[in-house]
Amino acid sequence: MSREPLTRPVREALAANATLGSLLTRVRESRARLAVVHRALPPGLRAQVHDGVLDETGWHLLAGNTAVAAKLRLLVPDLQLALASQGFAEVPIQVRVRPRPS
Repeated sequence: MSREPLTRPVREALAANATLGSLLTRVRESRARLAVVHRALPPGLRAQVHDGVLDETGWHLLAGNTAVAAKLRLLVPDLQLALASQGFAEVPIQVRVRPRPS
């Protein structure tokens, strides 16, 4: 007698649930946006910039510190152009300083 496993891969569980599937889609898009942004950034900034939440209010970029956040805010128009050139819909970019781990 063959039994189905009680657990299933996370990716499969996310895809099977509409709400979680939407979350997975937004996470993938956020990561794809970050890849475009990294290519548009000076090499020294790339390691300090991380993707954040992508939701109905916009997309959050997380900066490693306040100096990086200030530079990112200046670069937002250029980043919007880079994203648009790759076919991403325009959404507001909000820059935040990444919280330090406790």
